[in-house]
Amino acid sequence: MTLLRADDVTVHFGAARAVDGVELDIRAGEIIALVGESGCGKTTLARTLLGLQTPTSGQVLYEGEPLPSGIRGLREYRRHAQLVLQDPTGALNPRHSVYEAVAEGLRIHRVPGDERELVASALSRAGLRPPDRFFGRMPHELSGGQRQRVVIAGALALDPSVLIADEPVASLDASVRGEILALLLRLRDELGLAALVVTHDLGLAWNIADRVAVMYLGRIVESGPVEQVLTAPRHPYTQALLSVLPESETPATVLAGETPDPSRVPAGCRFHPRCPLLAAGLPVEVATRCRTVDLPIVDGAAAGVACHAVSVASSAK
Repeated sequence: MTLLRADDVTVHFGAARAVDGVELDIRAGEIIALVGESGCGKTTLARTLLGLQTPTSGQVLYEGEPLPSGIRGLREYRRHAQLVLQDPTGALNPRHSVYEAVAEGLRIHRVPGDERELVASALSRAGLRPPDRFFGRMPHELSGGQRQRVVIAGALALDPSVLIADEPVASLDASVRGEILALLLRLRDELGLAALVVTHDLGLAWNIADRVAVMYLGRIVESGPVEQVLTAPRHPYTQALLSVLPESETPATVLAGETPDPSRVPAGCRFHPRCPLLAAGLPVEVATRCRTVDLPIVDGAAAGVACHAVSVASSAK
């Protein structure tokens, strides 16, 4: 079942096309990794899915219904879709105890029930046991991994159906990263919790995701099951991202230049100015299409790729 859907979503800031026609489904009980370089629009899309950013066009649907526009409706929606930030230190008030940090959302949303029991249950599910041992602790008394667990507990206290995690382990030591990723997998398996994990790290995607959506300059350029996308990538951008991983068996591909300014999106395929396939030489007809013909939007609910060279090669088989 699709819980959350971006339906042809665009977000423009003046001339800058930060998100430029994105289709993406998040289904119950699955983890999607949204990957790409910094500045490709990942965080803007995540904020839009949370209702923190209004789309310029298109819409976000939760359980088939458009997100509410009023303050009260959005507040209720955010009980179901919770944000987990990259930096747990910045996400926690240094003057609030662990108990206060987790109880804050319960109080804002006026969640019924025994507050102490709800806080204890959330901390326990986040792996902080026994929970009452952490009630009075302050953020500076916790390790980085424990602080991230407190942030996750604050989200779990509201019993959400979707977590949107923006680089959830980027600030953590390597020894702790695996523990937090294992926690997210356990929450998926035990609670049926869905998650969108925003990351630039394809290695992280391999370890946690069911599906991968690769984003470049405001659009999804390749998507599909994690095994398919990461073991047999079809888009040259995905191939380049994978080639620089330490465990890669292929020579690293250094992309030319920087990601273009989103206010100056190139004509044709937006990746063509940096494309290694085009630089290496393509048939004239294909190269002309790369430079002049825009590509259809890739639907992030299914396997797909946006590349003229791949399309021509596939149709020739």
